[in-house]
Amino acid sequence: MYIEHKGSRIFYMDKGTGYPLILLHGFLENSSMWKPFIPSLAKNNKVICMDLLGHGKTECLGYVHTMEMMAEAVEAVIKKLKIQKAFFVGHSMGGYVALAFAEKNPDMIQGLCLMNSTALADSEERKKNRDRAVMAVKENHERFINISISNLFRPKNRSIFSEEIKQIKTEALQMPLQGIVAALEGMKIRKNRTQLLKNMDYKQLMIVSKKDPVLDYFSLIDQAKNTPVKIVELPDGHMSHIENKDDLLQTLMHFVENI
Repeated sequence: MYIEHKGSRIFYMDKGTGYPLILLHGFLENSSMWKPFIPSLAKNNKVICMDLLGHGKTECLGYVHTMEMMAEAVEAVIKKLKIQKAFFVGHSMGGYVALAFAEKNPDMIQGLCLMNSTALADSEERKKNRDRAVMAVKENHERFINISISNLFRPKNRSIFSEEIKQIKTEALQMPLQGIVAALEGMKIRKNRTQLLKNMDYKQLMIVSKKDPVLDYFSLIDQAKNTPVKIVELPDGHMSHIENKDDLLQTLMHFVENI
């Protein structure tokens, strides 16, 4: 299904009835990443997945997609579905979007899960890496996608999940270059939102992978110190929905049930 938002089409799907559960994908991904989880999660919940700006079947909205712009698109879908309060799960970039949404709409959040994601802004070094990534995309986007997606997995898992990696790459290659660049530019300028982990009264969960090639394990653990955020550790890489699929499902179901 689609809605129109500021002149662009936003793709979303919903399944099941019950408490609303919003699932947000990461960079170079789309809503299809959640398909293996929907049958279980939709038994007792209304599960909503959407393609973020410039990803999947959702169109671009500009040359920079800030996390706030993506959050506004999420808000448009939620209002279309007449949802007043929901539980949010954001993978990687989807976590940045969930935090931007939560900052603007705290009363609409029942629970928030950052899955292989961080509340920190990009460091200066990371910003430079984003700039290099933009140049790499413009020079050879196929090569950029192939390298970037493989590097999300724990090295030993890259052969184990070779078919899954191939499928993610195939889908990412269908993205417009504008969507890839706009997301990179938007992630580069996102705000530090660590204060949300301390100051909000809804339930919060961070899913942290010990061998995440993208995010520093110790930095994530440190973010949760002296906050009400619960930490769940998984053993593998950045792509927990593939590398630790069963453990992730149980973690998400348990968290939603507790709410």
